[in-house]
Amino acid sequence: MSTDTTTQRVFNFSAGPANLPLPVLETIRDELIALPSAGASILEISHRSPEFLAIQADAQQRLKDLLSVPDNYRILFLQGGSRLQFSMIPMNLLGKSQCADYVITGTWGKKALDEAVREGETCVLWDGKKTNYNDLPTMSELSPSTNSAYVHITSNETIQGVQFLESPGWDVPVVCDCSSDFLSRPIDVAQYGLIYACAQKNAGPAGVTVVIIREDLLKRSSESLPGYLSYQNHASNDSLYNTPPTFGIYVVGLVARWLQETVGGLEAMATRNEKKAQQLYDVIDQSGGFYVGHSKPEHRSKMNVTFRLPSEDLQADFLAQAKQHQLCSLKGHRSVGGIRASIYNAMPLEGVQQLRDLMLEFAASSAGHEK
Repeated sequence: MSTDTTTQRVFNFSAGPANLPLPVLETIRDELIALPSAGASILEISHRSPEFLAIQADAQQRLKDLLSVPDNYRILFLQGGSRLQFSMIPMNLLGKSQCADYVITGTWGKKALDEAVREGETCVLWDGKKTNYNDLPTMSELSPSTNSAYVHITSNETIQGVQFLESPGWDVPVVCDCSSDFLSRPIDVAQYGLIYACAQKNAGPAGVTVVIIREDLLKRSSESLPGYLSYQNHASNDSLYNTPPTFGIYVVGLVARWLQETVGGLEAMATRNEKKAQQLYDVIDQSGGFYVGHSKPEHRSKMNVTFRLPSEDLQADFLAQAKQHQLCSLKGHRSVGGIRASIYNAMPLEGVQQLRDLMLEFAASSAGHEK
């Protein structure tokens, strides 16, 4: 395999920013100097130009079609990533006599709670800290507070590798951080009051955040909020309250088009992702304990496969061999350790198969040297 990085792409298992589909990258390359009919780069044209407004409208419509977003929802393109949403959500949705409910299933749910407590009353409905977040509750186990303004959940925890696949079904608005499994599978948007996703996992580059919010919740935005922090302001200005992340929105539109026209929609994407994840989980399950998954099998993520080897030395050796095979960014997060293979939408099956083969070969060659 060639090591010329200008012509040979590695298999990038980074948790984010992550892979973009190769056809999308090729389109960006071909159009970067001048967009068709614009005579200038997407990096140069005005956010109020007809060319950009058409790009933004196309991206919104494609997301609406892919996710079957109901007509009483608005799709916003914001900045600041999920970190900003951690604050904007309680600022906009939490009233003085209400409680914000949080389900803590991993690192990102905890970080969302840490910001919410600055804004008002919060209640933790469930926290998996005791088992280092390797488990999830069922929705039926959770009961929103009587004065709940909303319930916040994280659909997929990138660090721990656990994923909710169950729809919530509560009467109170459900706010969902979908950052790491957005567009990876169909979801029933009508089950949620607000869905948000930083794009740099499945939907686009770092720098743009997608917010899908039910219109009645926009009325909760107080006029006393700083202008940029009001969902109502962004909705009223169709995401043009300030100069939006134009390049990021352009790429989100290209990714959505790829999902529609090349992949065949989110059902087809979910089937691909299931097949990729199962190949790695089968190796883990059939390794006789050589590989140990972090999450319980019933809650395993289709996006982030987390596991450990018998020793730190073996893990270091495995990572070194993976790099030699052009399998990169596999080291687990420091809070969990081990290995983390992020296999988002754009990770090709070939990359997963090569990782699977390495796992099988490494376990066989390490037999008797586990300690």
